[in-house]
Amino acid sequence: MSEITIPLCLLGLLFLLLGSGIWVAFSLLGVGIIGMMVFTDAPVGNVLATTVWGASNSWALAALPLFIWMGEILFRSKLSENMFEGLAPWLTHLPGRLLHVNIFGCGIFAAVSGSSAATAATIGKMSIPELTQRGYPEKMILGTLAGSATLGLLIPPSIILIVYGVATEQSIARLFIAGLLPGVLLVTLFVGYVIIWSLLNKEQIPMEENNLSFMEKVRGTKRLIPVILLIGGVLGSIYTGIASPTDAAAVGVVLALLLSRATGSLCKETFIEGLLGATRTSCMIAFILAGAAFLTVAMGFTGIPKSLATWIGTMDLSPYALLGALTIFFVVLGCFLDGISVVVLTTSVIMPMVQAAGIDPLWFGIFVVIVVEMSQITPPVGFNLFVIQGLTGINILRVAHAALPFFLLLLTALAIITVVPEVVTLLPNMMGS
Repeated sequence: MSEITIPLCLLGLLFLLLGSGIWVAFSLLGVGIIGMMVFTDAPVGNVLATTVWGASNSWALAALPLFIWMGEILFRSKLSENMFEGLAPWLTHLPGRLLHVNIFGCGIFAAVSGSSAATAATIGKMSIPELTQRGYPEKMILGTLAGSATLGLLIPPSIILIVYGVATEQSIARLFIAGLLPGVLLVTLFVGYVIIWSLLNKEQIPMEENNLSFMEKVRGTKRLIPVILLIGGVLGSIYTGIASPTDAAAVGVVLALLLSRATGSLCKETFIEGLLGATRTSCMIAFILAGAAFLTVAMGFTGIPKSLATWIGTMDLSPYALLGALTIFFVVLGCFLDGISVVVLTTSVIMPMVQAAGIDPLWFGIFVVIVVEMSQITPPVGFNLFVIQGLTGINILRVAHAALPFFLLLLTALAIITVVPEVVTLLPNMMGS
């Protein structure tokens, strides 16, 4: 067979299995087993056993269930309600007024949950009824929420950055640091868009009464102190070198439990629900990672990554052309798979090409996350769209239409970090390796 025929056959088989409704992990394992049995003489059983064990026995991966559990605890606390009441008084004089609560609320919650879906659900439960009741336009309520919730994938601690770091053997702490400035860039783009839109559509933004004095606003801001302490405790322990990302995740769980207890939302039922929710999500991700690790090894035995890299090398694509092609590839793939599956599915094949093109793997990790963010608000399987549809009952195409400007803003951010890679690499290089 030619260099491209074998990978196309296996890719077709993978999409066939995924389309039939088989779990992603089983699909990955199945393609790896068939690929090794048909195209190699390697002992499939031995390779499967050692690879799955090796993929599961990773200390860096221990941060994953802890950060997920932290998000589950906060999801069931009064954090979002306190954030709204703490942020709202300061935003009524800004063009767009309380629409910015979605953006800043998602940005803050992203820094303590690490999950796009949890960010959309938590902030949406609080903001959608409140903003709808006050008369804000539906399109902007849904758009700001769908777009800003994607920050959960980028602003550290990010679950998908942990997965990328484990899959590509990159420093998770450096990836976290690299995500900071791009996260700030996205928040700035979102806020700027809302301000411009609001100035052009003043009649659609309701008036807000704000008779609070400066000191009353400051007193209301006290509601933000617990979440700021939580963010500071988690990220500060990583960046100061006191704790590794895994240790910091444990710190985050303890602080989240204390915060939930202080707000009166921690009881036996919520504790068990959070623990079970985190267990289910963590097992799903770990299972997918194990399947992807085996597929990676299987692909190595078949020689597909090297063949693909050679084939693409014959096309003489410039680094920019390669990134453009990969952007389209990731967005299309993200239309059918969740972000974590996209990362673990593609790293084994994509990374040799990326490194051969001289692209920094650390920078590429942030690039991938932003592209995956774009896929989270792209139908038919944009996960954030489903979360918001579940919250509101609004047709998913209407939600997708509302999110379109934010998709374009994410594309703008992608262009900016491509032209100015220092947006990603500046902080990691300042902190050292």
